[in-house]
Amino acid sequence: MRPLFLLFLGAALCYANTDSNQPKIESLMDNVLVLKVPYGRGRVYVNLTCGEAYQNQPVFWKENGVELKPALQGNHVKVLVVELRGGNYSCHQSPDGRYLNHTTILVQPERDNRSIILQETSPEGGHIHCSAPNYKGSFHCTWTRSTDRPMAAVLLVTAERHLEKIPCVLDADGSGVHCNGTSCHNNEEQHSISLTVYIRSYSLLEKYTKSFFLRDIVRPANLPNLRTSDMKVFSWDYPETWDKPCTFFPLQFQVKVVPRGHDCNSMEHLMNTTTLQTQHEISVKIKKFVFCVKAQDMFTNGPFNQWSSCTVNKHEVKCSSDTGLQP
Repeated sequence: MRPLFLLFLGAALCYANTDSNQPKIESLMDNVLVLKVPYGRGRVYVNLTCGEAYQNQPVFWKENGVELKPALQGNHVKVLVVELRGGNYSCHQSPDGRYLNHTTILVQPERDNRSIILQETSPEGGHIHCSAPNYKGSFHCTWTRSTDRPMAAVLLVTAERHLEKIPCVLDADGSGVHCNGTSCHNNEEQHSISLTVYIRSYSLLEKYTKSFFLRDIVRPANLPNLRTSDMKVFSWDYPETWDKPCTFFPLQFQVKVVPRGHDCNSMEHLMNTTTLQTQHEISVKIKKFVFCVKAQDMFTNGPFNQWSSCTVNKHEVKCSSDTGLQP
């Protein structure tokens, strides 16, 4: 993971004109300008300034490292952005001279709930999935790039709750973020968390937002130390990361027995029940079966963790706290 530094624009950028209506324009980060235009349309002239220090010096401009034709010279220039074709505009002392400054122009199409860069997990879940192992305040959010935009890069992530900034660290592969908030987990949450992700693919910029309470995303870690001594009574422990005391933060467990050869999500089951205890005795006649158990917060009925299971084959048993199966 690497720090995601949240920097805000202080570059010397002036204003934009358009062939029709004035576009929406905002400064996002240092040397980054965002144009908000109708999707697939727009011809925007953008005035750029290399910098006050170069007012009386010869200045030459390049677009994406290539000299513009016809050439653009001077401290103040005007560039044309057509539809989604932004770019990186750099200024130099001469056509092959020293780099002085630059401005990246990104285009954010204004459209109705259409996205290109990230895949939607579900109509209810949106494009960003968040989870937390407990109520202490830290959480992890992930997203998936669409197959035709695999190299899209995260430009900026912000998280806050009730005007309080939450520090975040981007995952190494750019597909998620860890945020370390604080929470008085003995009190009921009063304010939701707002997460915003800016992600770019070439000159295209898309903004994704998600708002949630911790209580809606808390998902216990996998249940450790699942065991049995007689293949009838099965026991397990609370996750180490779960809030304590357990009497104040009780978990509810779903217990299920399926025929051997079936996974824990199978609709064909020999037993299916819930319990608040960390052990359960089963009564089945067959000697080959799979014992499954998963947990959720008892009070919120929030997300379940993954199934843990024991596979019983007559007199042999093999237990695993991580089946890899989603609940």
